[in-house]
Amino acid sequence: MRRQTTLRAAVSSVLAASIAVTAVSPAFAQRNDGQRTVGQRPDISTDEGGLWAQSDKAETEARTKAELNRDPDLTPYVRGVACKVAAEYCGDIRVYVMDRPYFNASMAPNGYMEVWSGLMLRARSESELAFVLGHEVSHFAHGHTLATWRTMKSRSNVGMVLMLAGGGIVGSLLYLGVMSTVFAFSREQEMEADRLAFERTVKAGYDPAAAAALWRALREETAASDFPKTRTSDTRGSIFNTHPITPDRIAALDGLAAGRTAPSEGERTRYRAQIRKFLPAWLADDMRRRDYGQTLHLIDRLAADGEDLGVLEFYKGEAYRRRRLDGDQDKALAAYTAASGHADAPVAVWRELGDMLSKVGKTAEARTAWETYLAKAADAEDRWLVEANLKKLNEGSES
Repeated sequence: MRRQTTLRAAVSSVLAASIAVTAVSPAFAQRNDGQRTVGQRPDISTDEGGLWAQSDKAETEARTKAELNRDPDLTPYVRGVACKVAAEYCGDIRVYVMDRPYFNASMAPNGYMEVWSGLMLRARSESELAFVLGHEVSHFAHGHTLATWRTMKSRSNVGMVLMLAGGGIVGSLLYLGVMSTVFAFSREQEMEADRLAFERTVKAGYDPAAAAALWRALREETAASDFPKTRTSDTRGSIFNTHPITPDRIAALDGLAAGRTAPSEGERTRYRAQIRKFLPAWLADDMRRRDYGQTLHLIDRLAADGEDLGVLEFYKGEAYRRRRLDGDQDKALAAYTAASGHADAPVAVWRELGDMLSKVGKTAEARTAWETYLAKAADAEDRWLVEANLKKLNEGSES
């Protein structure tokens, strides 16, 4: 509710900039195929120019956000994928990867695109990522935001909208929320963007089945939620409660993919290599959402490829340990134990194993786990605490 109130407060700034001018530009410059002209920049005195001006302000703020992922390789990689599916607009697209644990990608009318880590964590292959980026580019290329804005102006009492919205300053996150909430695309626009994105990704050599697979996985994740209200709500392709992923959208994509050839199996392995070093931080962020059912579903999907099992089993253990439903502690212990058998297990596995084993009276196993942790984490900040626990355990076994 607080987020929705803040977004309403921000709406006025975006709308005011757009309706303050009386000029309505003609439809954006189009190519023969109905897409916007490459390199187009509308006149600032038009309604489209007003939207672009607000986009420019939000983009400037995005560059200063703490959540901006500044890894020198990740953003160029994501931008490269976007350019594969939208080569003609490569010069117009500016990508910002944000470390935010929700499934979201958004593209503003000026070409400013945010891709959130929650999306990259849930994409199982580059093909799935490419489809989402192609979907956003399709909205951009066909002027869906501007068309929706003009429809809203023609059907709504804009003065009433402004009165309800109140005052506010638009930042990058609020701006994207406003754009996605107020200018929500129609069902027809979403279906069109799916189809156009599918065509773009297949033309670029990506897996035809990836689009439906990703949408289906998101619906399954919704059903796995710990919260009944979430389980019974529509699955959304955006944090801003827009982009409903309906069965008919998935069926349409399945129909488009029927009979088409998929790329080599190595694609998932190559994509995982690109995001591997971010998995611990992104999974830790995902658990801060406190929907452990969804996190566990996500981990199982990632684990299906048989890679990074030490990291994934550790965070599975963390999810069970923190959720604390009946039977979760046993499941956490099993997950930590499984993680300890993999070379990529985080060193914290042995600390958690020691804690859990000591609680269930397995003194010898707990001692071994804590000693292993201390050997592997010589400079750990909590070393003193683990040493104290180990001392207490040893004293108890001697008495």
